[in-house]
Amino acid sequence: MVPASTSREPTNLSSRPPVQLSTGVTSFSSSDPGSWEPLFEQARTFDRAGVDRLVLSDHVVFGEHLEEYGRPEIGGQAGGKQPTGSDGHWLEPLTTLSVLAGMTSRIRLGTNIIVAALRRPAVLAKSTATLDVLSGGRLDLGVGVGWQREEYEAAGLDFENRGRLLDHSLEVCQTLWRDPRAQYHSPELHFEAIHMMPKPLQPGGIPIWISGTVNARVVRRVARFGSGWVPWGPAAADPRVGIAQMKDALADAGHEVSDLQVVGTLPFVKRDDGTLDVERTMDVVPHLADAGLTDLRARFTLPGDASAALDELRAIVHAFRVAAGRSDPV
Repeated sequence: MVPASTSREPTNLSSRPPVQLSTGVTSFSSSDPGSWEPLFEQARTFDRAGVDRLVLSDHVVFGEHLEEYGRPEIGGQAGGKQPTGSDGHWLEPLTTLSVLAGMTSRIRLGTNIIVAALRRPAVLAKSTATLDVLSGGRLDLGVGVGWQREEYEAAGLDFENRGRLLDHSLEVCQTLWRDPRAQYHSPELHFEAIHMMPKPLQPGGIPIWISGTVNARVVRRVARFGSGWVPWGPAAADPRVGIAQMKDALADAGHEVSDLQVVGTLPFVKRDDGTLDVERTMDVVPHLADAGLTDLRARFTLPGDASAALDELRAIVHAFRVAAGRSDPV
């Protein structure tokens, strides 16, 4: 972990891209919640308060071997545990983000992560381009290979080939997002003279954030497709070391590293009574930025009253922007 400090003076953030504050909303439940209105209210509050980005996770189906999530060698996380059982209710993220796009006006909307290869690539390209256009260019696509064999089997796909399936999906998406008259040739797919409109609103297509550990396959994926990186495993546990390793590997591959966006966690410091100590929490922000993190994600526990929740969150966002050296108003 990057150590906290009570002083912000040694850090100069003026020459770096602005560090952003993101959060996730819980789009799953261990049983039928009866209503998803709390998710909608959270999204509206985050948008009004000035949080930079909202992200959702992904599962299409579940098998009955959820303990596999604890296996890093297949893409899981050591010691990790799924938050629901096999019959947990999980909302599909792109569908859910489409609903949230109509309820919000400025917050960026993202996946963290979507198992992209489970969707047919041309359909994924179309649905994400549509969402980007309808949201006013606010979509980020965080992608990964996932860890669950049963999801690939239910989609008729080879789990052992999931890395190549992800690369294939991203190749097709970027081709269709970019080219007015598209063609594509690979062992998996061949097409010529294909037109797909509308294109994403964002120049260059939808930003792709690649999830993974520091290994040769992930480095190549980030270099080819990535606007950002979502560290996993040891790289997430020790971001300063992980980011240095990733940037060294990218530089060795001839890839520009100065504009690499990297996700990390903003740890909350609590007082003895369990309330958030905003000042001490924000003391660590410059040090996380020094480590190379550009997108700090936090999980908020807010008051049940909507007005009180908005006031509290606005104060947190303001303190974050000050700590990050940002001058944009909340």
